[in-house]
Amino acid sequence: QLQASGGGFVQTGSSLRLSCAASGLAVGDYAIGWFRQAPGKEREEVSCISDNGVTNIADSVKGRFTIYRDNGENTVYLQMNSLKPEDTAVYYCAAAAACWYLRLPSRPGYWGQGTQVTVSS
Repeated sequence: QLQASGGGFVQTGSSLRLSCAASGLAVGDYAIGWFRQAPGKEREEVSCISDNGVTNIADSVKGRFTIYRDNGENTVYLQMNSLKPEDTAVYYCAAAAACWYLRLPSRPGYWGQGTQVTVSS
């Protein structure tokens, strides 16, 4: 299971760190992705880290967001800096064999519940 946390209500320019804590699986053995969904919009991939540590990040957050993994804590983090109102969404984390699995329409893998991020202008 995956437990996402760390969301909140912040001002533009603020920072938040989201956590995706895993139980029953080792984050180092999976690709872990962060996705977000804003009201009325499709769910979009924000960032993903593969089992061998390769990361990718959406252009919309490049330079502001960083994904990293702590195997000892069995947690994957999403550090979000310089937040903008357009970052407002529910953020989800998910685990699968590879990042591209998580992009499939069927959304295979393990998905946690979301955490709300709201950025005010």
